[in-house]
Amino acid sequence: MNIKEECKRWFTEMKWKKVHRFVVYKIDERTRAVMVDKVGGPGEGYDELVAALPTDDCRYAVFDFDFVSVDNCQKSKIFFIAWSPAASRIRAKILYATSKQGLRRVLDGVHYEVQATDPSEMGFDVIRGRAQ
Repeated sequence: MNIKEECKRWFTEMKWKKVHRFVVYKIDERTRAVMVDKVGGPGEGYDELVAALPTDDCRYAVFDFDFVSVDNCQKSKIFFIAWSPAASRIRAKILYATSKQGLRRVLDGVHYEVQATDPSEMGFDVIRGRAQ
């Protein structure tokens, strides 16, 4: 699987410069390449990320989750989300499942991974619970 250079660049900007809240990736089935589908600006949050994921196709996403820890410290954790809704095509599910590790190797610095087939599996409470 070919992973476009822009995938790593947008992720690095999100991780170090904090200019993006999330990045959504898609696979172009024709060229067999992972590319950036949508980038969430600094003012966008988790709800905008969920809205950016299609209900009938697979995607990958990374989300920079900022929170205050139990000991009152500001922290940030990066989540990798493998989105594979039930309504997506079988071929797309297989393609995304087999390509996931290649993208994960390029995105150095992901703290947690979430596999979701339904919005409830990646709800804000799930993300917050994993980060604590």
